[in-house]
Amino acid sequence: MVKLSSMARRAKSPKSGSATSTVRMLSRSKFANSDEQHYRKHRAMKQRIAGFLFDWLVGAYLAVMLHRIVWQELLLGVDSALSSAPSNSGAVIAGIPVWLVYGAVGLVLAIAASISKVSIALLVQGKLERTMWQRTAALHIASLLLSLTFITGWVVTKISLVDMFSGERLRAAGRIFSNLLQPEFAILPQALSAIVETVYLAFMATVLALPASFVLAFLSARNLMRGNVWTRATYTFLRALTNFTRSIEPLVWAVIFTVWVKVGPFPGMLALMVHTISSLAKQYSEQIEDIDPGPMEAIASTGARPLQIVWFGVVPQVFIPFLSFTIYRWDINVRMATVIGLVGGGGIGTMLNQYQMLAQWREVGLIVLVIALVVWAMDYISARIREALA
Repeated sequence: MVKLSSMARRAKSPKSGSATSTVRMLSRSKFANSDEQHYRKHRAMKQRIAGFLFDWLVGAYLAVMLHRIVWQELLLGVDSALSSAPSNSGAVIAGIPVWLVYGAVGLVLAIAASISKVSIALLVQGKLERTMWQRTAALHIASLLLSLTFITGWVVTKISLVDMFSGERLRAAGRIFSNLLQPEFAILPQALSAIVETVYLAFMATVLALPASFVLAFLSARNLMRGNVWTRATYTFLRALTNFTRSIEPLVWAVIFTVWVKVGPFPGMLALMVHTISSLAKQYSEQIEDIDPGPMEAIASTGARPLQIVWFGVVPQVFIPFLSFTIYRWDINVRMATVIGLVGGGGIGTMLNQYQMLAQWREVGLIVLVIALVVWAMDYISARIREALA
C-alpha cells in the first residue's frame, strides 16, 4: 500500500507541477498585458497633450499673422514691425497685453480643434482618415497657414523687385561684376598663402575634434546607454549638450573666441573645433545606433567586459562610416573657415573682408576665384575618397 501511494504521488506530481507552471505563465502574461496597456495609455495621453500644445501654438501663430500682417500691414498699411517685440507695437488690445491676446486666441482655437477634431496635430500624427471631413478641413487650414507664412516672409524680409531692377541698382551691380570678372593677379601670392592657412585651419579643427567626438559618440548612443538610470542620465545630458553647442553657428563661436583670444587663425580654429565636436558626435552616435546587434550579443555571451564588447563588436562596424564622415567634415570646415574669417577668424576670409571694405572689387574677384577653385578641388577629392571607402 505504501508503495502504491508513493507511486500515485509521483504520478500526480508532474500534473501538479505543470499546473503550477501554467498558473505562473498566466500570471506573468496578465502582468505583461497590464504593463502594455498602461504603456499604451501613457503614450496616448502624451500624444494628446503634445497635440493640444501644438494646436495652441498654431492658433497663436495664426492670430499673430492675421492681426499684424493681414490687418495692419496689408489692409491698414501700417508698419507692424513684426521683427520687434510686441510691447513696442500696439502694446495693448482693449487694455490687455497683445501677447496675452494672441495666447488666448490660440487657446480658444486649440480647444475648438480638440472638440471638433479639425486639428493640424491630428493631421500630422496621421490620425485623420481620408474619408473624414475633418481631414479635408485640416488640410485647408494647413494650406492657409502655408500661404500666410509665405506672405509674412515676403513682408518681413521686405522683398522689393522694383528696387532690385531699377536703373541705378543695375548700373551699380554692373560695375561690381565687371571688376569681379577682371581679377587683380598682383595679390595672388598673398591669396595663396591665406588659402593655405584656411585649409590647415580646417584640418587642425577636424583632427583636434576627433578624440572628443569619438568618446562622446559612444556615450550619446541610445543602444549603448540604456543599462541603468546613470547611463540614461549621461546619455540625456550629453545629447542635450551636443545639440546645444551644434545649434550655435561657427560664426558666433568665432566672435566669442576672437574676443577671448585675439584676432587670427587660432580663434577660428577653436570655433570650428567646438562645432565639429558636436556635429561629428551626433553623426557618429546615429551610426552606432544603426549597427547590427548580433556581434555585440555574440561577444557578450563569451563573458567579455563592456569595453571589450564595444571595441570588438561596435568599432569594426562603424570605422569606415566614421572615416567617411570625418573626411566630409573637413570639406565642410574648409568652407566654414572662409566665412568665419570675415569676423576675424583668420585665413582667406579675413583678407576677403579687408578688400571688400575698401571696395577693391578686382582684388575681391581674385580672392573669390581662389576660394572657388580650392573648394571645388576639396569637394572632388572628398567625394572620390568617400566613394572608395563605401
